[in-house]
Amino acid sequence: MSEKKKGLFRRLFGAIWSVYRGFRATVLNIIFICLVLVIGSALFSGGDKVQIADTSALYLNLRGDLVEQKRYVDPMAAAINEAAGGQEEAPEMLVTDVVKLINHAAKDNRIQVMVMDLSALGGGSLDKLKSVGKALEAFKASGKKIFAYGAYYGQNQYFLASYADQIALEPMGAVLLEGYGSYPMYYKNALEKLKVSTHVFRVGTYKSAVEPFTRNDMSDAAKEANSAWLNELWADYKQQVAERRGFGIDNFDETFAAMYSKLQAAEGDLGQYALTSKWVDAVQTREQFRNSMIAIVGKNDNNTYNHVTFDEYKKMVIPAKQFDNPITEKIAVVVARGTIVDGTAKPGMIGGDSTAALLRRARHDDKVKAVVLRIDSGGGSAFASEVIGQEITLLREAGKPVIASMGAVAASGGYWIAAPANEIWASPTTITGSIGIFGLLHTFENAMSTIGLNVDGVGTTELAGFSAGMPLFKGLSEPAKDMMQLLIERGYTEFLTMVGKNRNMSNEEVDKVAQGRVWTGSKALELGLVDKLGTFDDAIARAAEMAGLSQYDITVVQPELSPTEQIIADLFGAAKAKGWLPSATMQPEQRALRQLTQQVKQDFVLMNQFNDPNGIYSYCLSCQIN
Repeated sequence: MSEKKKGLFRRLFGAIWSVYRGFRATVLNIIFICLVLVIGSALFSGGDKVQIADTSALYLNLRGDLVEQKRYVDPMAAAINEAAGGQEEAPEMLVTDVVKLINHAAKDNRIQVMVMDLSALGGGSLDKLKSVGKALEAFKASGKKIFAYGAYYGQNQYFLASYADQIALEPMGAVLLEGYGSYPMYYKNALEKLKVSTHVFRVGTYKSAVEPFTRNDMSDAAKEANSAWLNELWADYKQQVAERRGFGIDNFDETFAAMYSKLQAAEGDLGQYALTSKWVDAVQTREQFRNSMIAIVGKNDNNTYNHVTFDEYKKMVIPAKQFDNPITEKIAVVVARGTIVDGTAKPGMIGGDSTAALLRRARHDDKVKAVVLRIDSGGGSAFASEVIGQEITLLREAGKPVIASMGAVAASGGYWIAAPANEIWASPTTITGSIGIFGLLHTFENAMSTIGLNVDGVGTTELAGFSAGMPLFKGLSEPAKDMMQLLIERGYTEFLTMVGKNRNMSNEEVDKVAQGRVWTGSKALELGLVDKLGTFDDAIARAAEMAGLSQYDITVVQPELSPTEQIIADLFGAAKAKGWLPSATMQPEQRALRQLTQQVKQDFVLMNQFNDPNGIYSYCLSCQIN
């Protein structure tokens, strides 16, 4: 190529690079200016005090999933995303916040009624929904009525709506109560097509966590076990809703034929179908419902009924920061939510080291007299579970009773960390048990040759390169497979022994209810795997009783944001509360699509999160409910 052409190319690429650098600088400057404006506004604007009319409604517009602990979200990334108009993915609400807010409203003389708008409510296990429901019942017991209004009631939304004195539906709305199911995605054929070898090491007839990678369908054993606890949950759901709505448990359409017959009688009108089935009390337009509320609490300047929203009322009721009384004796709460992994993890996951550190803080705090470990986890790393379990044992040895309070799920590793507690409390619908372990390894020796790659070399022993992942490319020898299975069997024996020691059972007795089988809290009580059925509040009360406390504070021991993260979170929290940042509501069909498209991602992300140093896991994949 001539020097002239070379010079031309250099100038061309130089120009392209200059344009790119200029574009990048412009975009970054725009983002920076937007951030400065938002931060400046949050700093210098006066705090708008929420005004509540003397007669007003609490507008309980719940948005997101009900959780025990919010997952960690990087505040800067979230702020930039929302400032750019991005949709917040799977927003979350603390169950404790919702309950506290409703209980406060019950005593607030300005709040005359409650209006529940559940259209943006996402996931929520039965035990969490019941916790909110208990607060709703207390609100009604104070002499105040609850009205539910919406265009669509899915199963979670309708469970809470059933606590209302009146349920109203938009004319083109619908109610869909479909029951519970467990439908994992299965990858065996896909992995075979990709020539990926799957090696499974497990103990437990019902330990089905690895089935999606080894089968194309659910095994009979898994179907048997899953059907048992799913039917228990559905029976509990039907019984509770039927009692509140005043009809029989046979008023639930469980076949398409039954639903079609009723829908045909309603001439295909879903609203009329819901009304005839007594799912709802009225079919109303928004204006009709608005006017009915105005007649009760009066009209505001926006030509709607006097009301205060969930977020507005929350700012009044729940302070941004909780300050502990340094004098009062305390019950410490440590929340363990998510997959259990080795090392440290942000909230929303359970790190063996980080969760153990929280328990250790409680142990060395002289004001902490007892601990409640709130568990919502399907398990994960067996090694990390044992690290956490050791800290619970140390708490007991220090004379501080520990109550394990099971939430929606406390299975596999979730049960492992519960077992060392003084007592285990569960809700009737808790999913627990799944006592079993497994190892899973995918190797790519056949896939490598397909694309013309190979790994070869020499080592001083057969073990050389094993810890560096060489089996991923070379495959596993039969002796290596035998060794892995031996380690899994040893791990299962240790699991049985640990449970037996803490539950006063022999290994043989534990094995009969183990084998990876999943149980509900009610069944686990019969089998001796839990001590009591009760709520989180019941577990707190029991911890206080065991510690001999009549007066105490409840303190949540949790990791704290760094000073920089806290400033950003506070500023953008203020900006969002003022409505300066856009927000989007995910519609039911969007939620369904997200669930389908993310399942594959979640399964493989889950396996990627598994980082047990011994490659041994205690996890319940079938505990996920569709």
